[in-house]
Amino acid sequence: MIKAVLWDFGGVLTSSPFEAFTRYEQANGLPVDFIRSINATNPDTNAWAQFESNQMSVADFDAAFAAESEARGHLIRGQSVLALLSGDIRPRMVQALKQIKQTHAVGCITNNVKSGQGAGMARSESKAQAVAEVMALFDTVIESSLVGIRKPNPEIYLMACRAMSIEPTQALFIDDLGINLKPAKALGMTTIKVLNEAQALHDLSAALEVALPS
Repeated sequence: MIKAVLWDFGGVLTSSPFEAFTRYEQANGLPVDFIRSINATNPDTNAWAQFESNQMSVADFDAAFAAESEARGHLIRGQSVLALLSGDIRPRMVQALKQIKQTHAVGCITNNVKSGQGAGMARSESKAQAVAEVMALFDTVIESSLVGIRKPNPEIYLMACRAMSIEPTQALFIDDLGINLKPAKALGMTTIKVLNEAQALHDLSAALEVALPS
């Protein structure tokens, strides 16, 4: 029986930062998925991994990401990437979260960085407030930049389960990245990969046997 639903934040409850990456690449004449390719190279030790687990300052990340991107042929400052991280809230997903909260415990496991405002790394006061209102809905929030570990480290999922007094087999985890879903599934969690908002709502409805907003 599923007792708790654990949510990723960016790309699930907000639009994906990958969409912003694509717009940036198109505007600057960069190869498709260039930014993602940098983040996927040496994923446990690169600048992105160190920044998300709070092992690197903003200034250090700015320089390190620039060096990594330049080594792959196109220099991008880390600060430019940080400006792309804060997506727009998805109202239907937030409504689903509110509905699910009535019958299940809800938690958030998010890889984020100490940049912008709040857990959603917002770049404006209005967006920061909107994100804060969503984050307040959760019973438990685990932020990589605060706990010092990040998905896909299995310990971050276990940390959330301990905080919510559940076993992994009693949790559903929803994320937009397969690499983050794999360890959750290995621990026994039910998993949903978000491809788009409509599909995510459909799969949540089926897994929890409830009618969610479409």
